[in-house]
Amino acid sequence: MDIYEDARTVSRSDLAAWLRQLAHQLESDGRLFYGAAGAVSVADTVRCELEIEQESETELSVEIEFSWTVPTSAPAVEAVEEPPSGDQQAEVAPEA
Repeated sequence: MDIYEDARTVSRSDLAAWLRQLAHQLESDGRLFYGAAGAVSVADTVRCELEIEQESETELSVEIEFSWTVPTSAPAVEAVEEPPSGDQQAEVAPEA
């Protein structure tokens, strides 16, 4: 089940800034914010994967994936009444 998806073309600089936002969110309170009012709480320990593929002679892709098990007492996805301000809000970006 997809919870949220966003795809767009961005500059390399904007991609780097988005990745820094995600890193900041993970380090601060462990929640990743998406869309207008959604957040996912990330577990303290996650399984992560980096995959670099050559899609064709002229196209490469990098996929970063991490996953974890949600405790049965915690919600997997939470609604956020007021999204964080400024650099805490991050939109999901496309695979690079």
